[in-house]
Amino acid sequence: MPAPTTASIHDRPSSPRPSRGGWPAVVSVALGIFAIVTTEILPIGLLTSIGADFTVSDGMAGLMMTMPGFLAAVAAPLVTTATARFDRRLMLCVFTLLLALANFLAAAAPDYWLVLVSRVMVGITIGGFWSIGAGLAERLVPPESAGRATAVIFSAVPLGSVLGVPAGTLVGELAGWRTAFTAMGVLTVGVLVMLLRQVPPLPPVRATRLSVLGGLLKTTGIRLALLLTFLVVLAHFGTYTYVTPFLERVTHAGGGTITAFLLLYGAAGVLGNWLGGAWVVRCPRTVLGLAAGLIGAATLLLPVLGRRDAGAVALLLVWGVAYGAVPVASQNWFSRAAPDAPEAASVLFTTCFQATISSGALLGGVALDRTSPSAVMLLGGCVALLAVLTLGAARAARATEG
Repeated sequence: MPAPTTASIHDRPSSPRPSRGGWPAVVSVALGIFAIVTTEILPIGLLTSIGADFTVSDGMAGLMMTMPGFLAAVAAPLVTTATARFDRRLMLCVFTLLLALANFLAAAAPDYWLVLVSRVMVGITIGGFWSIGAGLAERLVPPESAGRATAVIFSAVPLGSVLGVPAGTLVGELAGWRTAFTAMGVLTVGVLVMLLRQVPPLPPVRATRLSVLGGLLKTTGIRLALLLTFLVVLAHFGTYTYVTPFLERVTHAGGGTITAFLLLYGAAGVLGNWLGGAWVVRCPRTVLGLAAGLIGAATLLLPVLGRRDAGAVALLLVWGVAYGAVPVASQNWFSRAAPDAPEAASVLFTTCFQATISSGALLGGVALDRTSPSAVMLLGGCVALLAVLTLGAARAARATEG
């Protein structure tokens, strides 16, 4: 079947392209992603105390982590297509307001089911905000700066892990988990104010419809991007979710040492994000393939070299740099594969990424229960190397066709 033409996959603009908001607008969108990422994974450090307060099991409390990713995967196409005719700045603000309300609801919830309702709201926010915000760089800055602007937006992902979660966990330990969610709600309101002040009106240039998404799925570039993103993200979250048990049982590191290791990993992730942003404009596929190879090498070597602190921290640094480049490389690949429908490409990117985050955490947990932390690392490494082999096979096929 031939690839869909430009006219078949998007609507023409109904109004002129709006003025660019510049770097303040980019930073505002990045802070929105930061608030989302921090809210999404905040329960990791508060899981035990939340479960104890509501007298629910650890498994039931774990629903706070698995629900948002799966819901975001469903919400990304549905919410984005349902709001396709609305100003994108307005929708960013609506989703940010929904995130603030979710945090405040969790902080005040008298029953656990209301906490789960707040996590549903978080999942909808992730699906909507990421799908719109991830592809906005080219509308906010000049084309030559779009790659760097995308890197700035996605730098919020490792920053949310490095700064947001430890800070939220500390607040929870000092003043209770409800205070941590309240603080996130206040921060999100601040982000909402920045979006209103810094982001210019962004009328929809192309209306994203389900038929548009179906058309993109027929293109080879999008299908390869989906497959590679799935494999790399599955390898990462299937292992990194359980890196703490590995460091405890195999490296025999203490609590303070593990915290320091993870902070160094997060800092390396920020570096990897910036390096990936600098190179991804020229070679997004190479960046993603190199990142997959380094993730595979780090996880495969951890059971051997990670038995000592020095080996573990060295491999975590390599791992952090590698994964830091993954989101920006993957998003850039999706955008290049669908240059006429950037928001639709962002929808597919968000759906794939979020669904794979939850799937990786789930499958990694099953593997951990049945094997060991070292076996989980080996399995993840094999999946990452499979991604490298897949990319190599795709390049060989292209060269043969050429």
